[in-house]
Amino acid sequence: MIHLKAGQNTALTADAVRFTAQTTGTVELGALVVGEDLRVRDAHDHVCASRPSAPGVSVIGGAVELALPQVRSDAGAVLLYVAAGHVLGSVTAALFENGSVTAEFVISPTAGESALICLEVYRRGGAWKLRALGQGYAGGSAQLLTAHGVPASTHPGPPTHAGAPTHGSHPSAPDAPTHGTPTYPGYPGGQSGGPTQSGAPTQFGASSYPGGPTQSGAPTEAFGQVPPAPGAPLEVGHGLQRMWMIFEDAARSAAALLSARDYAATRLDQELSEAVSNPATRNTPAADAARTVAQRRHDDLVGIADADHRRDSDQLGREIAEADAVMPAALASWLAPSWTTRAEPSDGIRLGELYASERGELRVPYCVPVPLNRPLWVDTESTAAASRVVGALLARLVAALPDKPIRVDLIDLTAGLRGLATPLAPLLAGPVITDHGDISARLRELATAAELAEIAYQSGQAVPPTEHRILVAADFPHGYQTEDVVRLGQLMVRGDLIGLSLIIVGSGTTEFADGPLALLAQSCRHLPTLPGTPLFDPWTGNAWELDLDMLPAEPELQARYLRTQ
Repeated sequence: MIHLKAGQNTALTADAVRFTAQTTGTVELGALVVGEDLRVRDAHDHVCASRPSAPGVSVIGGAVELALPQVRSDAGAVLLYVAAGHVLGSVTAALFENGSVTAEFVISPTAGESALICLEVYRRGGAWKLRALGQGYAGGSAQLLTAHGVPASTHPGPPTHAGAPTHGSHPSAPDAPTHGTPTYPGYPGGQSGGPTQSGAPTQFGASSYPGGPTQSGAPTEAFGQVPPAPGAPLEVGHGLQRMWMIFEDAARSAAALLSARDYAATRLDQELSEAVSNPATRNTPAADAARTVAQRRHDDLVGIADADHRRDSDQLGREIAEADAVMPAALASWLAPSWTTRAEPSDGIRLGELYASERGELRVPYCVPVPLNRPLWVDTESTAAASRVVGALLARLVAALPDKPIRVDLIDLTAGLRGLATPLAPLLAGPVITDHGDISARLRELATAAELAEIAYQSGQAVPPTEHRILVAADFPHGYQTEDVVRLGQLMVRGDLIGLSLIIVGSGTTEFADGPLALLAQSCRHLPTLPGTPLFDPWTGNAWELDLDMLPAEPELQARYLRTQ
């Protein structure tokens, strides 16, 4: 038996598996048979106590039984969940093969969740695999089921009978608001209050914690320049989750390749040392033969590892191409068909592509959740040099939430983003700020709005944001006062209450003294613009480079991608 951590996966070998869960209080187990978009086809794909069977899936007593060959052929995965009429305590999810426990996954909710997707049994390359998710929903089974396309009219009521073995006790709901959105206990790098959706050493993108879906299930913020803290949430969603699943598989394949290469090199060194260790036989035909055998054993092992990695990379490359053809624009490449059709909402945005030249040609889209669960910091000494990177981020943020009005606040002291001002004109919330003396007033306005929204939330009178605000603070930190830095920190914490996404553009490599500036820098997801800056994935800690997307230079294409014409 293996003990899984959030986001980890393992291969399944049996055709029949069984899911159980242990927690405190009365709970109900269920399953959702979903497609590649993580949504059911209809109500019949929801299996629970009141609808106990579907092809290959059945609820029997306190367990969910899966006959994998009988699951409908176009299903991409089966999501296994628990739901309760109360706040869940610690949940131990277990999967059995051939009557024995194959894997266990312990989930410790922290944000008042009353429903959890514990495990995902999913298809990969013609086989079935198991992934630990731990995606929580403070809105209970109704929110979980709605998020995966189950018609509201078919939702069962909260469980009234014991649906699984129980033990222990559960904590009361925490005081921290969850804003009614899924949280993801157990993943590296997320935060309650919205999908960190996690699913990285900047964890990917930051110097403090990884950034993947907080939906425990994909890396959490995964990338950055420092390894992710254990137990943080992951960045996962629908399209976003698909991308993080591919990224995880790429990371694990790369780790297997590097491990095999290291082992082969170590063994070769040992065997060559043994071959020449005896001075009496060092220059004999026997020693030459031993060296030849050692080198051949090394080359054979490396060859097999390289072939396996190429096979994995080819498969993942096909999956990326297939996904790009159906992804919403915010998660898609510039040439994807979604950019020529009506914008569809997205749970994430694409930042660029991850690659490692020494491991082959595979390039994996690097995506993060929206609304942004952490500010994006574009590390650059020249705002002008990074203007097309900023333009790409803006285009995808605009495309991600097409049903909300967009208002952009732009601070551009050196005119480095001047080329974006014209295509952005229909979206600007006010004049572009080009004088440092005008920064404080604009930030004060936004910070005050966020503070009032927090007061309303705490008093039970919160109203969901009606617009998507995007703040670009360029040329940072030069020209910004200490009070401006403090307000940016306040917006980082409270900005989601007014629908704010924050992008900082400036030098992120400077060592800042302790204080508001250092805290802000540590809390952002850093996006390096200089080649050779490594990012480390949250599963294996191996290095990748990030090739950030850039907005095309042609004015007509800029207007199209920014959806301003």
